[in-house]
Amino acid sequence: MLYMDTFVRHITLATMSNEITSKIIGLLKQEESFPDWWKSDEITIPFFDNKKLTVTFMDCEPEHDKTFIEEADNALINFLNLTNDNRKSISDLAYKNFMDFLDAVDFDDVDESLRQIKDRNEIWNFIHPSEIYVTRRPYKEQDIYVMIACECDWEKEHGLQLIFRQGKKLTRISDQDGHITEADAYGKPDEEDELLAKF
Repeated sequence: MLYMDTFVRHITLATMSNEITSKIIGLLKQEESFPDWWKSDEITIPFFDNKKLTVTFMDCEPEHDKTFIEEADNALINFLNLTNDNRKSISDLAYKNFMDFLDAVDFDDVDESLRQIKDRNEIWNFIHPSEIYVTRRPYKEQDIYVMIACECDWEKEHGLQLIFRQGKKLTRISDQDGHITEADAYGKPDEEDELLAKF
């Protein structure tokens, strides 16, 4: 009987260590391939017209970063309060990303429908969010950022990412290059990072 109790306790602890709980989005399960990644079930995202997406806490080691979950929850509260009106307020930036890409590549007939956009809010018809990641910036202020990974019709290979510092305000829109800020991507001071400096 003692052996059975010990076995049950061991299994319970093992199960508990494979899950963390967010007060905002509930249970997140540890990813097998990346032990510091924790993934939720799909949740409703008002910013994208209530589309359902999973959320992954990335580079999260609760035993070492005691405040990660609380800070991530605060960032998610901020982000989940953003609506499609907030999305439309950054349409110019999304459209600029598209135009910058077109200016850098050879003309392609496939992009013709995109070139016909009259209302910049239409750019969102060509952006397809796939997942949300919450992570801590490894440099400088080490704040929490919410990143929405998207596919987009003009950049099939590298996609698009929208990054919100503390979930509040867009501080980067770019292809998915593995960096949280323009400052980190290009090795420049935060004050020279246009969107980050406006936070």
